[in-house]
Amino acid sequence: RNVIKLMVDAVDNIKPICEVVKVGVAGTIYDVPGIVARDRQQTLAIRWILGAAFKRRISYRISLEKCSFAEILDAYRKRGIARKRRENLHGLASTNRSFAHFRWW
Repeated sequence: RNVIKLMVDAVDNIKPICEVVKVGVAGTIYDVPGIVARDRQQTLAIRWILGAAFKRRISYRISLEKCSFAEILDAYRKRGIARKRRENLHGLASTNRSFAHFRWW
């Protein structure tokens, strides 16, 4: 298989579409969902994959190269720690979509 295509597909599977930002309105803090720019999508995806690899390294005590490779394969297969983080973020944005009218940044 083409390694570069595998990495690009893995990052594409982890990219978040929306994110949640805390906004204070009249003394109350709301989680307001918003769209993520393409640059930030890629940055977050790579950061989450590396963070998951570090977490896996602490848990299983194996080399960072093996952990990174395992996490990239999991991301390619749409599972793993980074994918779960993306799903949690999308769920939070979906839950708080009623506060989207507070989005003015």
